[in-house]
Amino acid sequence: MAPQRMLRFVEVGKEMPHKRPPDLRADDFAEIYDEYSTEKAAEQAGRCSQCGVPYCQTHCPLHNNIPDWLMLTAEGRLREAYELSQATNTFPEICGRICPQDRLCEGNCVIEQAGHGTVTIGAVEKYITDTAWQEGWVQPIEPMAERGESVGIIGAGPGGLAAADALRRAGLQVTVYDRYDRAGGLMTYGIPGFKLEKPVVMRRIAQLEEGGVQFVLNCTVGEDLSFDAIRGRHDAVLIATGVYRSRALEAPGVGAEGIVRAIDYLTASNRKSFGDDVPEFDSGELNAAGKRVVVIGGGDTAMDCVRTAVRQGAKSVKCLYRRDRENMPGSQREVQNAEEEGVEFVWQTAPRGFAGDPVTGVMVQRMRLGKPDATGRRSPEVIEGADYVEQADLVIAALGFEPEPLPALWGVPELEVTRWGTIRADFRTHATSLPGVYAAGDIVRGASLVVWAIRDGREAADAILDWLAQPAKVAAE
Repeated sequence: MAPQRMLRFVEVGKEMPHKRPPDLRADDFAEIYDEYSTEKAAEQAGRCSQCGVPYCQTHCPLHNNIPDWLMLTAEGRLREAYELSQATNTFPEICGRICPQDRLCEGNCVIEQAGHGTVTIGAVEKYITDTAWQEGWVQPIEPMAERGESVGIIGAGPGGLAAADALRRAGLQVTVYDRYDRAGGLMTYGIPGFKLEKPVVMRRIAQLEEGGVQFVLNCTVGEDLSFDAIRGRHDAVLIATGVYRSRALEAPGVGAEGIVRAIDYLTASNRKSFGDDVPEFDSGELNAAGKRVVVIGGGDTAMDCVRTAVRQGAKSVKCLYRRDRENMPGSQREVQNAEEEGVEFVWQTAPRGFAGDPVTGVMVQRMRLGKPDATGRRSPEVIEGADYVEQADLVIAALGFEPEPLPALWGVPELEVTRWGTIRADFRTHATSLPGVYAAGDIVRGASLVVWAIRDGREAADAILDWLAQPAKVAAE
């Protein structure tokens, strides 16, 4: 009788891949988790309880068929596990690394709720696809038949790339336009290597290129090429620009030298990892080496900044957040990793102003949580008379991102936006107010997760294919 391979959560405990010690990993930008061995991946996948109603799947934005590919992994059928994972997720090896599983699939795992420790879904997902790359199972796109229609995609982030993959597989001619010199969006220039090593992103982009996706880089729409010109070149257009405008930090002294935006800081660090010439880094402007660093914000971008500063050799790194740990929007796993690496979190604090130019300190006001606001979260309130000064040589503002005013920048006032500045699009089809123009990802939903952008890109691709088929249907009738 074959041994039981699933439902082993009682006899087998949760075990993450080995995590490198903080003193070692803080010296480089390599990923902090090692890969599972084949035996350990099968063992941990076998802890799945094979729920009749899998909450892990329902709480995944892509509705990945998690129980089935866990079972296939436990049985050693890795190629089938990869194919099942790839069927719903364009970039499973990326999601396995950077998704906040503690807020999504793993946080809703039934055996986690029962006190046995969640199945390590993200680590297994990463293992499956890394194995697929190593074994040569990941191949360039080969459409069954080429089609004459073309689609232009503005933005080479996860949403745009996911749509490009789906459309190219259907045989369409796909061109992706992006303002940067490398594709990948924030996966390339925003997320540090210790969470997502850059070769992982670059090999996916190479796969798309080998499959026939065309990339037009260093192309700023509205400057180098007009939006109308792109519409004229293609049968349909997808806007997937993401949101890159940093939320403003408003306080006296905010214009001082040494107060920088998170996106500039992270981009400079990631460019150095590619070996680029980065004058702002070399001059020390965007380099934390030897400095007292204060990061303002509580999301995943703030976590990326504090952990980057540690690796750059900062003298000290502190993170100010106006709520408490339980109400922090960032991943709790990332907070733990940051604390292990020496970051100090100063909860329920906010900047009241800044001293010096160049900056020498942050004037901090202490907060307490008051009554819940309209969203149900308790609102921070200032504690009068409890202000103090936090010394700082570099202040990084990581307050999130907002959409750029695309209708004005692109000269298309008829492109409708919401009151938040995001593009107004149908939540099912992703169609905008312009015929044949679709939008997906953060530019529609606001700053969000890579996994949601992938879902939006795939859905938009399906809608574009349906829309392109309509004239043929009418002609046939």
